Amino acid sequence: MRPILLQGHERSITQIKYNREGDLLFSVAKDTVTNVWYSVNGERLGTYNGHTGAVWCVDCDWDTKNVLTGSADNSCRLWDCQTGKQLALLETNSAVRTCGFDYSGNIIMFSTDKQMGYQCFLNFFDLRDPQQIEDNQPYQSIPCNDHKITSAAWGPLGEFVIAGHENGEFNQFSAKDGEILKKVKEHTKQINDLQTSVDLTMFISASKDNTAKLFDSATMDHIKTFKTERPVNSAAISPIMDHVVMGGGQEAMEVTTTSTRIGKFEARFFHACYEEEFGRVKGHFGPINCVAFHPDGKSYASGGEDGYTRIHCFDPQYFDFELEA
Repeated sequence: MRPILLQGHERSITQIKYNREGDLLFSVAKDTVTNVWYSVNGERLGTYNGHTGAVWCVDCDWDTKNVLTGSADNSCRLWDCQTGKQLALLETNSAVRTCGFDYSGNIIMFSTDKQMGYQCFLNFFDLRDPQQIEDNQPYQSIPCNDHKITSAAWGPLGEFVIAGHENGEFNQFSAKDGEILKKVKEHTKQINDLQTSVDLTMFISASKDNTAKLFDSATMDHIKTFKTERPVNSAAISPIMDHVVMGGGQEAMEVTTTSTRIGKFEARFFHACYEEEFGRVKGHFGPINCVAFHPDGKSYASGGEDGYTRIHCFDPQYFDFELEA
């Protein structure tokens, strides 16, 4: 099966995300446009227009009603998924780096960058209270003075947000009172990406220190480590197999100095239990910035520095594959 190539961005992809059913794939890039695609055939369904800067993050709620995007134009925007209409505009003092709906779809969180003299904040809004949106007053705003948040995701039951910081540490921030529930530091460098498993019990982190690590969401116990020889930009957990996929490559600015083969622009598959690499998929002409598994586990998508998103469907052999221990 040949991969489906999605060409809808002029600049590098920053994040891709499937909705819960997996029939739609959202992609955002550094070119202000948010695209939504049919994941089955790669047809573009439409765009969400309004941002005036690079879009860093995108998320979709559980019933695919609303879409949330965060951008370097110092705003976080809420869209109607079906019509593409902008429902809310939340302005900030610095770029919005991460965003996400909690499991209920009622509460959103987003984090802002530490730049231009402003510090990094993690903001929480309740969408059921229109007053919060109107006054642009989050019901909770947590300052992160030391190290800015580079990636974040909701934990199980919407009780807390797991945040990865630029110094390689993780914090669990309570969504109720903003307390730091747990703190761990397993990585030595910046966390590039953080994705949860389908049931939210585990999360995988991708870091500049050339590793991806698997953690328990609630206890923050470090479970597994997957090592490579390049910075890892993104990692995802398969919903049906004990597999993880990782995308990486060197920094975008160093790409021109290496040949494509040495560049290591492959998606790499590791067995989640044995920490063994068992496969690679080539294709991108630059580092892979984001990977995501389809919720049914039968395909995965990757977005690269080359501005393309590729959807790869797995062959039947993949599902029968057993790693000999």
